[in-house]
Amino acid sequence: MQIDAIDLYHVALPLRQRLPGPAARYEKLESVLVRLASGGACGWGEVTPGNGPLAGSGEWAAGVFACLRDWLAPAIKSATLDSGNELSEKLEAFRGNRHAKAALDLAWWDLEARRKDKPLHELLGGARTAIEVGPTFDQTDSPDDFLAAIGAAVEAGFPRIKLKFRPGWDIRMIEAVRREFPLPTMHIDVEGGLTLGHTDILYRLDDFSLAMVEQPLWADELVGHAMLQEMIRTPVCLDESITTLGHAEIAFDVKSCKYLNLKPGRVGGLTTAVAIHDLAHEHCTPCYVGGGPQSSLGARFGLALAAKGNCSYPADYFPAAEYLAEDLAAPLAPARDPADGVQRIALWREPGLGVEPDAAALARCGLQHASL
Repeated sequence: MQIDAIDLYHVALPLRQRLPGPAARYEKLESVLVRLASGGACGWGEVTPGNGPLAGSGEWAAGVFACLRDWLAPAIKSATLDSGNELSEKLEAFRGNRHAKAALDLAWWDLEARRKDKPLHELLGGARTAIEVGPTFDQTDSPDDFLAAIGAAVEAGFPRIKLKFRPGWDIRMIEAVRREFPLPTMHIDVEGGLTLGHTDILYRLDDFSLAMVEQPLWADELVGHAMLQEMIRTPVCLDESITTLGHAEIAFDVKSCKYLNLKPGRVGGLTTAVAIHDLAHEHCTPCYVGGGPQSSLGARFGLALAAKGNCSYPADYFPAAEYLAEDLAAPLAPARDPADGVQRIALWREPGLGVEPDAAALARCGLQHASL
């Protein structure tokens, strides 16, 4: 297909309530959208790397918009792109900036799915039409409120819960949760906050029957994670460590993990995410699709990826309706399956993402716009 036009949008979505964790300082959630047009059809991509260069890759929404406007979008203007790999090759000269690349890649996949009149999850080779999801719980001022929220999720039928593991909110927090809820499937997300010197904490993790410990060490510690996985029984899941297919190959070679967290924005889009998924399948390593604060349009990319066969652990669920005072699309809410009582999100049947962003909301929340 030939790219006829590219539109870029930098938006700020007002929040209904503060986000959990370090992002609580913000009153709005910034994201970047891309619209690719070809032959009368158009596709949308969205990434939400954060409002500032404070976590993960160090990218942030305003920087992603500038990178797209000044470098990446001009590089593919009027280009003929018949695959995601061809798009990646066009952008190969530009280092890093994976969220910016992902915005274009996601839009290309949505465009391709709409041109072929297929839902995105079907075009990706999805093996399921409903996705099991689980919520994430972060530090709160009231331990009682924290436990009550977890209890409500367990009672509602969510198949797993994720706990953020932070300084001062660590082993005693897990002890309290496991004492109250001894049976539900749960895992913790450390976000690279520990080192191999924290043996007193790391060995204790085996006491709590966790499904996994996500990103216990900092991102570059692939060998360190391999050493840790030999030390403890609890499966290690890599998140921030895996930003390229090459990183995944090294992780499998040195046996750094037993799970992978896939995030399309972090790895440069669905093209790389699918390649990492397939490699993980070859190495008998299950995946799950991570997520976080984002609009209900962007959330659909993760759900489409989670439909693939090797994404066997419930995906992250961000309740956009609880946090966003204004959204770009109607949220897909989980529902309890009467057959087994498990919370799942049913996937759509319409082509591509199944929706387009609300034009009025896009205008109201817009900070910057550029057209090529």
